[in-house]
This record gives sequence, structure tokens and C-alpha cells, in this order.
Amino acid sequence: MTRASIPTALQRGALSVVAAASARPAIVRLARNRRVVRVGYLAATAIGLVWGGALSVGRLEESCGVIVARGCPHWAFGRGGTTIGAVFLTRNNVSPAVLEHEAVHRDQWRRFGLALVPLYLAAGPIASENRFEVEAGLEKGGYR
Repeated sequence: MTRASIPTALQRGALSVVAAASARPAIVRLARNRRVVRVGYLAATAIGLVWGGALSVGRLEESCGVIVARGCPHWAFGRGGTTIGAVFLTRNNVSPAVLEHEAVHRDQWRRFGLALVPLYLAAGPIASENRFEVEAGLEKGGYR
């Protein structure tokens, strides 16, 4: 087993949360409820707007269906950028391909709401093995 394949503490915790929730049908129904998902997506977008609005340089702009917060400090996001709800936080990683990739992540937030957080973490840190990154397009996201 390589070091990269050993689950991190964060991934193990997320896997535990997902497994515990999956074992309870009422929680699964609640997490899939259209209204709950919508509220989660809107809450994540509000958090992204506050975070991005406070940390970005210049105005927030819409591009490819995501709200882009440019000029954020490197500690404010993961890798080349992070999408929270409909808001993409980045320093300057705004190529059309990357924005298309992030638009898929926005759609994932719309589909899963706040449940995306443990689901994404449980999918793991290796992009080629993370179903959410694969769905968004590894090449467009700069993983290849």
C-alpha cells in the first residue's frame, strides 16, 4: 500500500459519517429531500459569497455559470481553487477549461447540497479516484 492510498484522518472521518448516515433510511431520505438539498446549496453559496467577497481582490464576477472570486490568498482554497456552492475561490486559475470543470462542481452542489462535503471527502484526495473530480473532468481541472 502506497502512502497516497492510505486514507487520511479526514477521509476516514468522512467515510464514517457517510456509512453511519447510509445505515439510517430516514437520514438518507432527508439528505435527498429536494428542499433540504436546495437549502444546503443556497447555504453553501452564501458561505462562498461571504468568504470570497471578503478575501477576493476586485469584484465577484459570473463566468461559465459560477461566481468567480479572484485574487484570494492561497490559504483560502485548495489546490488551484475551490468551489463552494456556486462560488469559485481562486488566485488566478480562471481558464475556460477550469471554469467548465468548476461549473460541474457547482452542479454537484446543486444535486447534493451540504451532503457533498462528506461525500467528496469520502471519495478521497486522489483526483483520478475521486468520482466528483472524474465527473468534472480531470484534464479540464488541471489534473492531467
